Amino acid sequence: MNVIEITNLSFAYEKEPVLEQINLTVKKRDFLAIIGPNGGGKSTLLKLILGINPIQSGSIKVLGRRPKESLRNIGYVPQNTNVNTDFPIKVIEVAMMGHVEGKRPLFGYGKDEVLCAMGALEQVGMADFAQTKIGSLSGGQRQRVMIARALCAHPKILILDEPTSSIDITGQRDIYELLKELNKYITVIVVSHDISVILEYANKAAHVNKTLSYHDISDKHSTFHTHGNNEHFCEIELLQMLGSEQCNTCKEDPSPWRIKP
Repeated sequence: MNVIEITNLSFAYEKEPVLEQINLTVKKRDFLAIIGPNGGGKSTLLKLILGINPIQSGSIKVLGRRPKESLRNIGYVPQNTNVNTDFPIKVIEVAMMGHVEGKRPLFGYGKDEVLCAMGALEQVGMADFAQTKIGSLSGGQRQRVMIARALCAHPKILILDEPTSSIDITGQRDIYELLKELNKYITVIVVSHDISVILEYANKAAHVNKTLSYHDISDKHSTFHTHGNNEHFCEIELLQMLGSEQCNTCKEDPSPWRIKP
């Protein structure tokens, strides 16, 4: 089943092309990593999928509908999870914000919403911190809470923008292991510069730099050229070759950068 279908998509800011003729299909339970240089159009692509930016040319279908009509099925985790450490909001309150349709500004949240938020926190390993101020958590812990908030909407697609950009190495791996578990029943799309996403977790990858080059990386032990553009060579291919070399010659060291002479 295709959960996202993008066809001949182009977009420009004030006549400056940002994306040109983008074609992409995301299937149910894919783990798609989107990489590319800064300014290459990754964030713009996300905004189009989320319905934030209007479609100028081409089409996007999310679960068979226009992006804005499918927002209830998308969980979104933004890049920046920094908060005012003095703001007195608890972890459980942040998680409950994911109940977009269940908010009751005057009367608070119902028992079902609270139970659902606690379940989401349990799922990401943060239930014990439910009554803790969000500002007192580490970056990795805050990111887990933001993922729990997204899960409260019961999404079919989870989109994360640089989810480990300000987290230490241990926290990064913990986040991706969590996403790996969630990917068993949710389609995951991650914008990231972290090579471990490509080499260890994603089964599909897209390199975005105005145009899009798509790669099926389900087979971690082979190189690939699936984009049909002989002039294109991107970081994904380089990482795949490094990963294959590492698997064959450096099994004693799991680091993907340690290549045996």
